[in-house]
Amino acid sequence: MKKCAIKAPFFEIGPKSYLYGDDILELAKAADAASEKYKVDIIFTCPLVELRRVAENTKFIHVFAPHMDPLTPGRGLADVLPESLVAAGAEGVMLNHCEKPVSIATLKATIKRAEEVGLTTIVCADSIAEASAIAHLNPDIIVAEPTELIGTGKASDVEYVEASTRCVKDVNPEINVLQGAGIKCYDDVYRNIFAGADATGSSSGIVALPTREARAQMVDDMIRAVREAYDARQK
Repeated sequence: MKKCAIKAPFFEIGPKSYLYGDDILELAKAADAASEKYKVDIIFTCPLVELRRVAENTKFIHVFAPHMDPLTPGRGLADVLPESLVAAGAEGVMLNHCEKPVSIATLKATIKRAEEVGLTTIVCADSIAEASAIAHLNPDIIVAEPTELIGTGKASDVEYVEASTRCVKDVNPEINVLQGAGIKCYDDVYRNIFAGADATGSSSGIVALPTREARAQMVDDMIRAVREAYDARQK
């Protein structure tokens, strides 16, 4: 099956469980508007129970699930079936986040199942060594995200951005590298993209803001930073 086409530069928004219900949908709509405005692809890693509603009410963002299991139709109570994600409107899936880690063996099997049903894979790595190892499994995107920085408001330094991007590209130059963790403002986004990352993203930097309006404004600011940094990098 054909996967969704995500082009650099792009951005990932992951609400996790900070938000729920209508707040998720409003954030997705804000991301949809920013994607259209700045011509930047956005991955919206949506809570499982909101997948269909978000997919049916947005046009430009790429809706991803936050996890799935490598099972096939049949038994698997409370497991996440790949085919069910496709049926709900997901275009891809995030795997091996530090809040939902899996073994390398399970990761390999899950990437294979994603390929079988046409889901794009975005896989998290918490170190340069792990990023290099995961690159050998050929996911579509690797998130180079030091676990100790997640949710701290402290972003990776330029040296880490450059080294982790290089280690993935040395294995497979076709894999996109997203530099995450601690992204809280326009400047963090701009620095990562200008330093050579294909993408970056944010969770608490957006969703921890107190109002829908503030969250929508931060989304707009961050996606503008992606566009401006990438354009500057091309000159």
